[in-house]
Amino acid sequence: MKVARGLTEHQRVAYPVLTIGNFDGQHLGHQALLRTVVKAAADAGGTSMVLTFDPHPITVLRPDVDIRLLTTREEKLARFQQAGIQEVLFLAFDQALASLTPEEFVARILRDGLAVREVFVGEHFAFGKGRAGRMPDLKRLGAEAGFLVHAVPPVRVDGEVVSSSRIRLLVQDGDVRGAARCLGRWYELSGSVVPGAQRGQGLGWPTANLRLPPGRVIPADGVYATTAVWQNRSFDSVAYIGTRPTFGPGERLLEVYLLDQQMDLYGQAISVQFVERLRGDLVFETADALSARIDLDVTLARAALKAASSVAEA
Repeated sequence: MKVARGLTEHQRVAYPVLTIGNFDGQHLGHQALLRTVVKAAADAGGTSMVLTFDPHPITVLRPDVDIRLLTTREEKLARFQQAGIQEVLFLAFDQALASLTPEEFVARILRDGLAVREVFVGEHFAFGKGRAGRMPDLKRLGAEAGFLVHAVPPVRVDGEVVSSSRIRLLVQDGDVRGAARCLGRWYELSGSVVPGAQRGQGLGWPTANLRLPPGRVIPADGVYATTAVWQNRSFDSVAYIGTRPTFGPGERLLEVYLLDQQMDLYGQAISVQFVERLRGDLVFETADALSARIDLDVTLARAALKAASSVAEA
């Protein structure tokens, strides 16, 4: 898969079939759109392409909004490649790009810059200055510029349209099972294991501690049944997000206890997949009371992981 940053890095390709968007989360709706693009390009003997933006447009259009993302740039690219996309073009989203009218966007970017032949976007796609351009405008401008425009219907889960904003709210509320139904996979955070206060070791539950990645959507504080992934190996685990209020306020961390494993993971990169929230954060009167509750959390986590061995069962 080729990755181009800016139109100057893009080289003309055979019969470009394009989709446009931010694709944060690569949820079921995104996946359906990407499959459609890949198939259409293959049928036409063309090239499947994604046009996306960096940074997220909200950071430019609404700098007062603290936007949190579901995926990193690297994760997004990996999933584009898994979907079979042949080229990803990143455009720097700045005030100059934001000021393009719908007509200018189509003429400068899609027609002159990419020479697209077909464009697939969601039914409610909006583009151009002030998001003034809508589907009828894109179809009209596309016909004038010589390319076809296809509207792809949204995917619904539990009767509601799947969207990145919906998934962000689910994760922030701790409903990681609901988020998984929309993502088609478990929500995941990654990082390097850092030294902790060793309280888990003293309680009999040694944990691998990760700093919460900045700019990412973080699940609500509490305890979760999780799967930890290290060096392409998966381990049942139970995770805690919070500030450990039993011992006084501290840094908000992600602490992971691997079930039935004893490994030194300091400095190692691991990923944590959130399967089910077991409880919210609690304050315990004594360390022994906390340890007893962790024992129960582990039992609950084992049961939850056994019951949800795949996202399909979520």
